[in-house]
Amino acid sequence: MHRFFVCAVMAGVLGSQVAIASDIAPTDVKFEDTSIGQSLTGVPGNPEEGAKVLANRGLGNCLACHAVTPLESEQFHGNVGPSLDGVADRWSAEELRAIVVNAKHIFTEQTVMPAFYSLDYGINPRKDLEGKTILTAQQVEDVVAYLGTLKEPE
Repeated sequence: MHRFFVCAVMAGVLGSQVAIASDIAPTDVKFEDTSIGQSLTGVPGNPEEGAKVLANRGLGNCLACHAVTPLESEQFHGNVGPSLDGVADRWSAEELRAIVVNAKHIFTEQTVMPAFYSLDYGINPRKDLEGKTILTAQQVEDVVAYLGTLKEPE
């Protein structure tokens, strides 16, 4: 009986830790007006990893549309979207998370910014990409953490 009780308690504790550390599925993300208040992972984002994702042409590819002065060593900054310099002074972390998850939900359906953590692709997605997001939940949190470092110079 005692062994069963200990096993039951441990299962409950471990189960709660797994639930805390699990990612929110793209279909379960809850927008609150123009923000997503809850972390997608329950794990803080890593700004260094976020900078890598943002600059990686095979992942975020953010530099294709946005300029980011701290990443000026990277080539080919775009000017389709606004500069990301000072973005942390213009938007909260919760608002930045919502923009990265699905900019169309925040701005308009006409924005060219992709939804990085959504299964709402628009029309005619490639069949091999159906059911997949551009970024993982942790990559979104990492990008949000990096964007949070981009403040206006004082």
